[in-house]
Amino acid sequence: MQKIKYVLWGLLLGLTAWWLWADPLLSTPLGFFAVRNSLVNYTGLLGMAMMSVGMVLAVRPVWFEPYLGGLDKMYRLHKWLGIGGLVVSILHWLCSNAPKWLIGSGLMARPTGGRPPQVEQTVELFKLFQSWRGLAEGVGEWAFYATVLMIALALIKRFPYKWFFQTHRVLAVTYLVLVFHAVVLMNFSYWAQGLAPFMAVLMLAGAVSAVVVLFRKVGGHRKVAGVICCFASLRAFTGSRCVSIIKPLKLRSNACCAMPPSLSGEPAMWLGSQISSRCGNAAFRRMGNSHMGLLRYGVRSNQ
Repeated sequence: MQKIKYVLWGLLLGLTAWWLWADPLLSTPLGFFAVRNSLVNYTGLLGMAMMSVGMVLAVRPVWFEPYLGGLDKMYRLHKWLGIGGLVVSILHWLCSNAPKWLIGSGLMARPTGGRPPQVEQTVELFKLFQSWRGLAEGVGEWAFYATVLMIALALIKRFPYKWFFQTHRVLAVTYLVLVFHAVVLMNFSYWAQGLAPFMAVLMLAGAVSAVVVLFRKVGGHRKVAGVICCFASLRAFTGSRCVSIIKPLKLRSNACCAMPPSLSGEPAMWLGSQISSRCGNAAFRRMGNSHMGLLRYGVRSNQ
């Protein structure tokens, strides 16, 4: 558990420190709208960073498992990043819209001099981004609403897993729209400070992962066949049912396997990440409920 906490807090604190160094907030006179603009940038960066890492974890990268302590910890971190991304995205939306609501209701005076003029950009790419600003704001807002709805459904325990499995994939589409939103609207000064290039790499990794999810290629080369041979009860898991299964694997005996076969038609998740012997027991959890048990497997090496 400590490993995923380190990863989560390292991402948040590291990105916060980088933003404080790159953003003009501390080097300019403080005012309400100056602080508001900086907070919009900060919450946008933090939200996209958490969503990007969460999207990468959604494809279950085997090479990352040892650093997190197994696939179950990876799923837990994915959930934390989803919840954190939801909270920060709502704050981003509030920072962007609350001043408009306050001015419209008469509770806040409109800033004198109106909206400051846009700085003329000399880089052709930045000029293109400026021309897309209105489009990016519009599609980003609708993608935000869809993302909030999909994450909220994912957090409802009574929401059926078969529907969750279908609706959760929509997040890959909304994420790609939010990437466009973030790239176009990112503060241009961040590119010179290295913050924007770092975010671009992170979002590129997330975008590639989103495409993998959309084409249903997650773990495609790590699937194995299995045959359910019997049902049994385990005293260690009171009230649960255990599936005893023999799995002929066309893998090396020490290969990582992210997902076992479906058990009684339901997806199951490994609670461990490696098969290191030719036979034995492996803990599993049936997705969509809290049933747990042991998975008995046999390994057939192709050597």
